[in-house]
Amino acid sequence: MVGGNHCTCSMGREDCYPGCQSCCARIIMKDQGEMTRPRDNRGPSAYIPVTQLPGPALNDNIAAVMSLHPGYLRVFWKTQHQLLRMDGALSLPERHYVAIMAAARHHCDYLVSLHSTHFLQVGGDPCWLEGINAAPLKLRVLNDLNKILAHRPWLITKEHIASLVSSEGGNFWSLAELIQALVLLTHFHALSSFILACGIYPPEGLNIERPPSPVGPLSPGSSMPQEAERVLAEMKKLDEEEQETTREEMETRFEREKRACVMVTSNDDIAQSKFSPGILHFLDDPDFGYIDFSRRGEQAPPTFRAQDFTWNTHGYSLLHRLCPEVGQLLDEKFQVAYNLTYHTIASHQGVDTFKLRRAIWNYIQCVYGIRYDDYDYGEVNQLLERSLKLYMKTVTCHPERVHRQLYNDFWREFKHSEKVHLNLLLLEARLQAALLYGLRAITRYMT
Repeated sequence: MVGGNHCTCSMGREDCYPGCQSCCARIIMKDQGEMTRPRDNRGPSAYIPVTQLPGPALNDNIAAVMSLHPGYLRVFWKTQHQLLRMDGALSLPERHYVAIMAAARHHCDYLVSLHSTHFLQVGGDPCWLEGINAAPLKLRVLNDLNKILAHRPWLITKEHIASLVSSEGGNFWSLAELIQALVLLTHFHALSSFILACGIYPPEGLNIERPPSPVGPLSPGSSMPQEAERVLAEMKKLDEEEQETTREEMETRFEREKRACVMVTSNDDIAQSKFSPGILHFLDDPDFGYIDFSRRGEQAPPTFRAQDFTWNTHGYSLLHRLCPEVGQLLDEKFQVAYNLTYHTIASHQGVDTFKLRRAIWNYIQCVYGIRYDDYDYGEVNQLLERSLKLYMKTVTCHPERVHRQLYNDFWREFKHSEKVHLNLLLLEARLQAALLYGLRAITRYMT
């Protein structure tokens, strides 16, 4: 269903999905007056004025915000449809239940409620919705993988995989099932980050109330004045310098940035978000959360060298072998997000934004302990100021703590569409990082 209308596309109602382009095209071409925003006119986002969003909104607030970037939205829709509706090792109810488990880790009421509804629509047992302890044992044993992928993916080992694949009593996971669950978990962890980062409201009809976002200290804002000019100047400086850097210096700069990630915190980071009643019963070990990869005074886990297990050579290859359609769509989605550009920064036109996009992507993967040997991490500090880093790290590691002030504090000269673009980069960089850790563990188990 789209916008409360029955599906009219050639796939038929059962196989259609929110945002189906065939449906949308037909409906939008009818009477645009039927396609209205929520009746209270608040729009789909608490942070983005409704006037900043393009066209009439579907009854899908995620799509309404992502529609600022239609090229990305198209591949996002296709990927989510493939994950939730098309052939796969897991049943449809199991897929929606895994989505519920993933969204609960980040307190995302929107997705928990939405997929609880979808779970029942595809024939799921209502008893499972009483909580994780009411679900079958096969799903309950996924709890450890879920919480580690959500908060500390570097801890995943081949032993975690072995324990799931060799469970006794008919509760074991096949490799095909496990890889599908891995992709679903990482997809919905990252999507929860995007929803909370953009302050997206649940659509009409879900009948849930999003709890107030954590309240940050109100201030005039900490973003630097003329931030766009500063970024442009730094990118120009990087283009002009193009100096050779030794391998040793590159490694030193990465280690310095990795340690600096620990210092990117806010005064309200210590505040714990409250779980809504609809979330808590889907959680096992609710106090398990993100901790910095490199903690002060502690031995850090080994750095994940991206060249040793790359997405292009290793991760994509494994996924393509066991879930070819999913692997292809994920690869396309990563590329679209990474390469997306309109050659603008704030009011400036004709800008090559590649260095900024790369710094954003590599900073998030650095937060997760992933290093690209051929990247100079000195660029991160040149291009990303502190309020931006704080927002990026909160969205990625503690999305339930995002609040309006945090959203307003960075890139004050930039357009809302550019902030949404940033959140798409964070979604995909985080998703790929967690997938790399999970797929590496599966590869080690298989070999």
